[in-house]
Order: sequence, then C-alpha cells, then structure tokens
Amino acid sequence: MSKREHKISEAAVHGDSSGSGSSPAPRRAQHRRGAVAVIVREQKLLLIQRAPTVVAPGAYCFPGGGIEAGETEPQALVRELCEELAVRVVPRERLWRSVTAWGVELAWWLAELPAEERLVANPAEVARFQWMTVSQMRRLDGLLSSNHAFLAALAAGEFVIQGITERRRPRVDCD
Repeated sequence: MSKREHKISEAAVHGDSSGSGSSPAPRRAQHRRGAVAVIVREQKLLLIQRAPTVVAPGAYCFPGGGIEAGETEPQALVRELCEELAVRVVPRERLWRSVTAWGVELAWWLAELPAEERLVANPAEVARFQWMTVSQMRRLDGLLSSNHAFLAALAAGEFVIQGITERRRPRVDCD
C-alpha cells in the first residue's frame, strides 16, 4: 500500500447504530467508494456537520458521499455537492486516496466552487456548513477520523493545496 493509500479507522463514529447494544450481523463484503470535496475560499476549507438522520450524525467532515454504479469520481462529487449543498462544483484534481477501516475507498478531490454559487444545506443530509482553517479543523470535536488523516497527510506534504499549504523555506545557516 502506498503512502497515499493507507487504512484509517472510523470506528469511533460508525459503531452499532441498531440501538440494541450488540454488534450488527456481518454483511456481505461490498466494494464501496466515496468522493470527498476539498473546497478552498479565503484560506479556509468548506466543512459540513452531518444531519441527525444520516450515518455518523452530528459529525463534522468535508462534503461528499458515495459513488454510484457507473459514476466516475468527478461525477459523484458534482452530484453529492448538488444533493448536500445545492451547488455545482467543478472537480479540478484528485489530491489523495485513503481506505477506511470499513473498506470504503475515498478519493479526495480539490474542487472549485464558482463565486456565483450560493450554499444551501439540505436538512436531510447536512445540519450546517462552515468555512474553517486547518488549525480550527484539527481542534474540532467530532471531526471524522478520515478527515484527521487527510489533514495529517496535508501537513506531511503528501500533496499541496494552493492557498492552504504553507511552503516551508529551507533553513539556511548564516554562520
């Protein structure tokens, strides 16, 4: 597995949702994939808080969702952002890939939100949205672990996001 493709755990937010307190029955293995939008505006990233009616209710994450049969990653990204926030984004570049402990392959895409687009949260999927700096996101209670892993990869220099990533200057000894 490459540096960009590593396992991350989301067990903290994807536990037993049946309410019975017991482990859910094992399901047939499925190949599940998701597309995640990374959108930058004024040196901040777009973040959503998940609605109470979806998996991981109340958790914070980048917008995005599942890739349906026959869809490409960019097509899924456009559809999901339209469903969640009533906007049409322009996918620009896949930044990173990860695989959750639940076997969901995530493709993290840098996407452009045209200036004329106005964000409107779909209450069935999104409780609210906000723009946050990387520093604010790192301190946020309830941020999905996959999003923490993405921020760690960003900090490690695995990819660059213009307007977010600080380029470190080489240290020069002037002795």
